[in-house]
Amino acid sequence: MTALSPAIRIGPRAALVIALAAFLGIVAFFWPFLVAPGKFGSNYAPPLIFGVLLVIVLSVVISEIAEGGINSKALAMLGVLSAVNAAIRPLGAGTAGIETVFFILVLAGRVFGPGFGFTLGCTSLFASALITGGVGPWMPYQMFGCAFVSMLAGLLPRATGRREVLMLAAYGSVSGYLFGFLLNLSFWPFSLDPNSSIAYLPGLPFTEQFQRYLAFDLATSLGWDTGRAVTNLICICLAGPAVLTVFRRAARKARFQAPVRFSRSPERTDAAGA
Repeated sequence: MTALSPAIRIGPRAALVIALAAFLGIVAFFWPFLVAPGKFGSNYAPPLIFGVLLVIVLSVVISEIAEGGINSKALAMLGVLSAVNAAIRPLGAGTAGIETVFFILVLAGRVFGPGFGFTLGCTSLFASALITGGVGPWMPYQMFGCAFVSMLAGLLPRATGRREVLMLAAYGSVSGYLFGFLLNLSFWPFSLDPNSSIAYLPGLPFTEQFQRYLAFDLATSLGWDTGRAVTNLICICLAGPAVLTVFRRAARKARFQAPVRFSRSPERTDAAGA
C-alpha cells in the first residue's frame, strides 16, 4: 500500500513553532510545580495567564500551518471532521469518563498526518465548546491536549492491518490517561482544602509535591480516566478498521498535496488553430 501524502504540510518554520508551543504547553500544564499561586496578584492568575498564552500560541501555530500548506480540500475535510466531533462529543457528555471524541482524533491524525491532527484537535474542541457552552479558562488546555493527542497519532510508526489497529487502540487508551493527568494539573491547587494530605502545598520540594499530585490524581480522577481509556480502546477496536478505510479512501481521492495543472482543452486548441 502506497503511503498517503499528509493533508497539511508542516514546513521547517511551522515545525519550529510547534516545538516552541509544545514547550510552552508543558510549562502551562506543569505550572503548579513552577509558579506558586498568588505570585501574579491572585491565586487564579497563573492558570488564566497561561490560558491566554496558550490561545495566542495555538493561533500562531495554526496560522503557520495554514501558511505552509493547507488547501481547500484539506480545509473542507477539517470542517467536516470538526463538525462530526462537535456533534458526537455530547453523546458521552463525560459521564463516567466516557468521551466519544478522542477515537476520531486518533484515527484522523493517523491517516491525514500530524499537522492535520494538531489543527483538528484545536478546532474540534473549540466548536464543541461553542455548541455545549463549555467556554471557560479550561478550554485552551483541552484544545492543547487534544491537539497533541491527534498530532502524536500521526507520528506513530508504520503498521498495517490488525497490528495497526491494536497499536492505535493501545495509544488511544494510554492517551486517555495522559489527557486526564495533564488537565488535572491546571486546577489541582484550587480544588481541595489546603490542609488535605493530597492538596497543593506551596514550598514543598518537587518530589513531595509530585507525590501529592499522584495521590490526588489516583483518588479523584482514575475512574474517569479509565472510562476515557476504555472508550477509546473499544471504539478504535470496533470502528477503527472501517473508519481507517473510509479516511484513506477519502485521502486518495482528495490527493491533498497533488500539484494543480492547467491545460487547454482540445476544442479551444482547434478553435485557436482555425
